[in-house]
Amino acid sequence: MTTDQKPSLFAFLIVAVAPLCWAGNIVLGKGVASLIPPVALAFWRWAVAFLILLPLTWPYVKRDWHAALAGWKMICLLAFFGVTTFNTLLYLSVHTTTAINVALIQTTMPAVIIIISLIVYSERITWLQTAGVMLCMTGAGVVVLKGSWRALMDMALVQGDLVMLLAVVLYALYSALLPKRPGIHPFSFLTYAFGVGCMGLLPIYLWEVFTFGGFSVTPTTLGSIAYVAVFPSIVAYFCWNRGVAVIGANRTGLFINLIPMFTAILAILFLDESLKIYHLVGMGLILVGFTLFNR
Repeated sequence: MTTDQKPSLFAFLIVAVAPLCWAGNIVLGKGVASLIPPVALAFWRWAVAFLILLPLTWPYVKRDWHAALAGWKMICLLAFFGVTTFNTLLYLSVHTTTAINVALIQTTMPAVIIIISLIVYSERITWLQTAGVMLCMTGAGVVVLKGSWRALMDMALVQGDLVMLLAVVLYALYSALLPKRPGIHPFSFLTYAFGVGCMGLLPIYLWEVFTFGGFSVTPTTLGSIAYVAVFPSIVAYFCWNRGVAVIGANRTGLFINLIPMFTAILAILFLDESLKIYHLVGMGLILVGFTLFNR
């Protein structure tokens, strides 16, 4: 795309698919938290996704082998941030916090992406965009603190919220560094990243099995793994990576702010969670910030 071309509406719709899939991932992760341990869910998610992708993308994987080998360090780094760690921490966080909280905390990601982009690429943003980012961060802060600054003073923060904040930083690194990936086909990159990320999870998964045990194989657990392997993994990652390539990391990052709305609807429908006043205030600030940034 040349510099004088504007992204099409279809490009923005493609990016919007990713937060919808990831909202389903959060709600499902919370729903099966008592059935599937966090590392097991992450490991089998990526293992199944890799096995689905490999036969479909093999011509690209084979063709891009030498280019991927030359850029193996960046592939490993991106796989670590985007595959091995992020979703493992997300599945861990839902054990001690709500799906709505996890979704709203993710809205801090655009601000982190922009900070990293400023450092790595010397990108510039306008004062209006800066104000939008600050509003998004403030909205997420309202959620983490549950609308009370006393929670910060008393350090009464939920462990799951803090784990999710760490996950956000790691995935922001993935998004900001994504343009530095080797010049290979998107299908090749996804396949290599899933495979490498899954190998990174294997020793942690084996430790979890020997320490805490595995999970029962039932239609519910198998169906859950199938969902997270296809939609939040293959479909969402392809749409997200395509978005970064077409509309840029900063604009794509702002679409993370759609996750809370999708998650809130799904969590209320399937998990009997409820919206609090601080959720609505935080979501309002996030939406205003999202609008300001895109202006």
